[in-house]
Amino acid sequence: MGHSPSRHNACAAGDGEHRPSPLPSRLERFRRRLRLRHRSGRPSDAAAAESSGRAIDAAEFAGIARIRIVKADMQFKDKFIACLSLGERTYRTEKSDNTSTPEWNSEKKVVVETNGPHIARISVFETNRFSKNTLVGYCEVDLFELLTKDLDEHSEVLSLLDPSSSATIVGSISISCYIEDPVETEQSFARRVLAIVDYNEDGKLSLSEFSDLMKAFGNKLAVAKIEELFRQADTNGDGIVDMDELAALLADQQEREPLISNCPVCGEILGKHDKINDMIHMTLCFDEGTGNQIMTGGFLTDKQASYGWMFKLSEWAHFSSYDVGLHSGSTASHILVFDRRTKRLVEEVIDGKIVLSMRALYQSKVGLTLIDTGVKDLLKNLSEKQGKKMNSPESAKDIPKFLELFKDQINLDEVKDPLESFKTFNEFFIRQLKPGARPIASYEEDTIATCAADSRLMAFSSVDESTRLWIKGRKFSIEGLLGNDLHSNAFCNGSLVIFRLAPQDYHRFHVPVSGTLEKFVEIPGCLYTVNPIAVNSKYCNVFTENKRVVSIISTSEFGKVAFVAIGATMVGSITFLKEKGDHVRKGDEFGYFSFGGSTVICVFEKDAIKFDVDLLANSARSLETLVSVGMTLGVSTRGRDLQPPELEKCSLE
Repeated sequence: MGHSPSRHNACAAGDGEHRPSPLPSRLERFRRRLRLRHRSGRPSDAAAAESSGRAIDAAEFAGIARIRIVKADMQFKDKFIACLSLGERTYRTEKSDNTSTPEWNSEKKVVVETNGPHIARISVFETNRFSKNTLVGYCEVDLFELLTKDLDEHSEVLSLLDPSSSATIVGSISISCYIEDPVETEQSFARRVLAIVDYNEDGKLSLSEFSDLMKAFGNKLAVAKIEELFRQADTNGDGIVDMDELAALLADQQEREPLISNCPVCGEILGKHDKINDMIHMTLCFDEGTGNQIMTGGFLTDKQASYGWMFKLSEWAHFSSYDVGLHSGSTASHILVFDRRTKRLVEEVIDGKIVLSMRALYQSKVGLTLIDTGVKDLLKNLSEKQGKKMNSPESAKDIPKFLELFKDQINLDEVKDPLESFKTFNEFFIRQLKPGARPIASYEEDTIATCAADSRLMAFSSVDESTRLWIKGRKFSIEGLLGNDLHSNAFCNGSLVIFRLAPQDYHRFHVPVSGTLEKFVEIPGCLYTVNPIAVNSKYCNVFTENKRVVSIISTSEFGKVAFVAIGATMVGSITFLKEKGDHVRKGDEFGYFSFGGSTVICVFEKDAIKFDVDLLANSARSLETLVSVGMTLGVSTRGRDLQPPELEKCSLE
């Protein structure tokens, strides 16, 4: 259609005519949105809600990022796959050829929010096993850092780190990244819609072509406005318009009054949420239809994406399943938690045979009968024997096997002492960390409470919330947890937070608030596991029946706080490093658990603390949050109105 474009020439306007100021550059628009993010010190409602799967708030939408995984350079030959994880979504490439320099050239578009996940993890797996591929290297990419660089498309070669030691490099990977900001995205989706009827692909449209599109995918308003929109773009009246100009008008109209009622690609009805979500949906849908090498989606974690055909068969047979929330802990073989630092889902490593045995014991009436007829004493005796074994010199040989099992969840670079210095397994298990490995948020500000342990956290504003969403034992109560000697009316229906430590965690616990230690009371009991499979069971009462030590911290900002250290299966002992009458500062080392999983519960007086929004939001989904010592927990409601610092300043190293 050899007509000249109908684009209006602003330079031809009269000198006295008002000229609108030009739009800020793409980079400047993106930076403005990031500045808004940095002004909000605490985890925002939007950040917390992102993980719940709700629609995206238009004010939080920063753009759509296209991430391409190009190739890698490994130290050995194999068939490799790469996985991209961001938030609660994971994507994977196809399997490479058998080579040490795999090439994938696979891309995926992901939504970027100003207060949402922005640290993408790229994991590389070797695929030499039937059911379980092996993680051989990973790297993390801060999308905000990449996307604020003044480049149209940023390419970078990143080091792949050893899962067991972030100081060891095992290869490199090449990626590229580009972001469309909201202005570009609006016009991009409109341009792609118009391209459907650009039959000769010359970038120009006639009125009849535009009419075909609006009648096929538009609503009644669209049909009525066909000619009006076209005439606005056809400024020279030749019946042919430049597609870019018409795209800008269509995007503007779609923003004010939607014209398209169904997605042209998948046919989904639009308008369920708002205009920005409709636009995002269509943009991502069109991307799937471009013919580019698109990564496969539908995964929650990189481990799930890496599993081979044996796992897929077990999923099909309903033997294994992936899910977020309560069912993940009680009936599924895979426990998923939300990593607070990276804002993505991760899978907890646990042996499948152990899962099956726990489900049989804690999730059935038969198991309950066994517990009542002697299993309690058996677990206690087994834990005592295991504790003695882990204190023997022979147990040191188990350290390498333990590290191999949890190689991507234990960072040896932050351990204070060298591995060869540990003469028993328990010496390694209660290892100390290097100074500064766990920074304490707002250390000088006592109105801000911090996390007491490296753990999986659940926070509840009341006991009723905790029993509705997580603790399913029929007899759980604050009085039962604290015992008659320490229970008081001030704790009735108070707030509580549960810190669950898994075997791979740093097993020293720290003081969450500043104050004076008033009491220590040891309560004898059983040694059930503290795994969610037992906690979510209606057949046993883990927290009120297990062995535990309750201490009371008297504070000026939170009133009295009960700190409950709970033993569990295989836990040899609970050791405290402070005594009654000691004044403690938040972040001080308080004690440690010997071998095994274990739990700390902190109970606050009613209305004494306001927990961070993201912790409450995840807990409302029955989803544990992976936290580390020193991260913000909440703010006192009795002190002055202070805002905790940004999460990035109190993160896992």
